Amino acid sequence: MGEKKRILTGDRTTGKLHLGHYVGSLSQRVALQDEYDTFILLADVQALTTHFEKPELINSSIYDVAMDNLSVGLDPNKVTIFQQSQIKAIAELTVFYSMFVSVNVLRHNPTIKTEAANYGYSDMTYGFLGYPVSQSADITFCNADLVPVGEDQLPHMELTRKIVRRFNDLYGETLKEPTAKLSSCSRLMGLDGNAKMGKSLGNAIYLADDAKTVLDKVKQAVTDKNRINLKDPGNPEICMVQKYHKVFNEAEHGNICDMCRSASIGCVACKKNLAEKLNNMLDPFRERRAYYENHTSEVKEIIMAGSEKANKIGEETVRRVKDAMHVSID
Repeated sequence: MGEKKRILTGDRTTGKLHLGHYVGSLSQRVALQDEYDTFILLADVQALTTHFEKPELINSSIYDVAMDNLSVGLDPNKVTIFQQSQIKAIAELTVFYSMFVSVNVLRHNPTIKTEAANYGYSDMTYGFLGYPVSQSADITFCNADLVPVGEDQLPHMELTRKIVRRFNDLYGETLKEPTAKLSSCSRLMGLDGNAKMGKSLGNAIYLADDAKTVLDKVKQAVTDKNRINLKDPGNPEICMVQKYHKVFNEAEHGNICDMCRSASIGCVACKKNLAEKLNNMLDPFRERRAYYENHTSEVKEIIMAGSEKANKIGEETVRRVKDAMHVSID
């Protein structure tokens, strides 16, 4: 049996992770951890591109994001969890790659444009504009074969592939060209009907939320506004609760939609059902998280061990890169 292919994935350390993260990436990480050599990045440097004025949040989030990954069932003996800012190779490769990536290419990146608009940036910082170059360093320092991404991240992946090809054309075959592994899961919408569930939008259910908080949040979810009375037939197609049932309660989804259309179930009962299903799923996550919250030194050790492993791999990559660029001292 040959070596496992390596996956590089990760999360920005800007707060606790939510159901959108679980549906979009965390659940897949758990499913793939036996099949692939999985590297999970705690992206604290990238977090600084939008949260440089909130260092305390980024610091605490390093632990929160690590615990969220561990709580969903990722095994620290199978995956490598590491801290971005502790990996020297990422910083070095970012500098080298930036020498042959034009500002125009970065400015015209559609994801950069969208995110700049979302954050209200009229004047982007050097770090924000160039973070796709840093992402390329994240991916290539550890020789990743595959990078799980959503469609919105495909432009970043294409830039990484272009950087690798450009480097290899200039300096000889040195870097591995990664492949995007497109997520099969659609983006989870926010409870308020917003197209995206987000930390800053106040429309998220967090993996660390307790049962009462989950119920309270589900109660506030947007339903069919035209359904005023219990006996009024509903339209599940425009109801956020229906969309969550489809993702988290597939077995009952069809029946719930039928009952909604025939006014056989009210919104209160439908929401209570959903909250129960979500809490049943989250209960084992909460149990594992509680363990790590009581053993933060163990979380620190996991991050430090992963960072040490990542640094060793990165040092070898940088050595090859410097040799290829003739910047090593003989």
